[in-house]
Amino acid sequence: MSRAEQPSRRTVLAAAVAAAVVSGAGPAVADTAAHATDSGRVPTRLVDNHAWTTYADWRSGAARGTRAVAGPRPGLAIGAALGSVDYADPHTGKTATWEYATWTSPVHKLSVPATETIASWNAHTPAGTWLQIELHGTYSDGTETPWYVMGRWAAGDQDIKRTSVDDQTDGKSTIWTDTFAIDDATTGLRLVSYRLRLTLYRKPGTKLTPTVWRLGAMGSDIPDRFTVPASTPGLAQELIVPRYSQEIHIGQYPEYDNGGEAWCSPTSSQMIIEYWGGRLTPEQLAWVDPTYADPQVDNAARFTYDYQYQGCGNWPFNAAYAATYKNLQGVVTRLGSLTDLETLIAAGIPAITSQSFLSSELTGAGYGTSGHLMTVIGFTADGDVIANDPNSLTDPAVRRVYKRREWENIWLRTKRYNASGKLSSGTGGVCYLYFPAHPTARQRKALAAVGVR
Repeated sequence: MSRAEQPSRRTVLAAAVAAAVVSGAGPAVADTAAHATDSGRVPTRLVDNHAWTTYADWRSGAARGTRAVAGPRPGLAIGAALGSVDYADPHTGKTATWEYATWTSPVHKLSVPATETIASWNAHTPAGTWLQIELHGTYSDGTETPWYVMGRWAAGDQDIKRTSVDDQTDGKSTIWTDTFAIDDATTGLRLVSYRLRLTLYRKPGTKLTPTVWRLGAMGSDIPDRFTVPASTPGLAQELIVPRYSQEIHIGQYPEYDNGGEAWCSPTSSQMIIEYWGGRLTPEQLAWVDPTYADPQVDNAARFTYDYQYQGCGNWPFNAAYAATYKNLQGVVTRLGSLTDLETLIAAGIPAITSQSFLSSELTGAGYGTSGHLMTVIGFTADGDVIANDPNSLTDPAVRRVYKRREWENIWLRTKRYNASGKLSSGTGGVCYLYFPAHPTARQRKALAAVGVR
């Protein structure tokens, strides 16, 4: 995020959305009463979250060379590799040979036939290992998608460069960095089911293995809307979350998306990670210039960076980074209202939200943006949003209070006009949730209330 509103790397998707709106066709809606619209109807949940996390889950899929791992945090690992394959890394120009094994999930039928789907995963990838996530789905017209690559990922960057994959489309849907999207939702076409495939890689001749603890996806059908109904304040509470500014990192490590000016996502991630007790050792931070303040933010930028997207804002990569910290999980989802956020805050769970706005649309922000991440840490007695906004000049200045109605709308809408007066898109309530690997009963109840398990 930069201070001036500049085109983001997601603007191609925004242009596609805008084109559909300009065409005059409204969203194809099977049950209009279930959708939030500018007329103010109260929405039912428009999001389907599903994840494979248990030992039984890992045993339920089609394993080819992988094995389910029991224990307090069940997972999936390489058992006996199927064989080897060469991978030409497009970001290093080097080709290396890797042993591999695969696991394919059962088919998940979406309770919400989706216009967009975003995968999330949590894994440990020791040096010498990495993994690939793919999605294959069925459309509402009975046809099938190809196997789409949703990410090639490693916690480190010494073996491969973690990357999204561009230029994936079948004429009905397209992968936009980290998001599967129906090309023209106004036709009524939807994704009705999907399965995910993991491919685990390791250096040949070793016993190394990635271990995957969580794999899932969020499917959603959020209707086009400039505004959303106002929610009623229901909570006055503030969580004590570390405050980090992205702005103090301007100019640092420009190879990671031009330095701190664009680091809203990893800076927000690091705040929530440390809220849950995640810490880095001096050895892990030794690569950072010792004159830099908050070196853990530089570390987060480096290890969330997507070499194809050329930025640190890949949503699942941020969630996966959070889960590299001991006993943390991370997911990408959409929420339906500030009431959902209040439910989470009441259980001690802060959230990272994605929004775009003109400077005139968010009182006190002092900037406009085509895409920005910040953390929601509480609500005032009047119901206004307390946010740790990394687009602040200093760490102490990060805590902000934003007007509830303004904030709710810029976060939940899907359509907006940008600084040039052109139709653009909003995220429709996208957020990252980071929470313990073993949540308390109260935390589990709150997560379940917003559709996450």
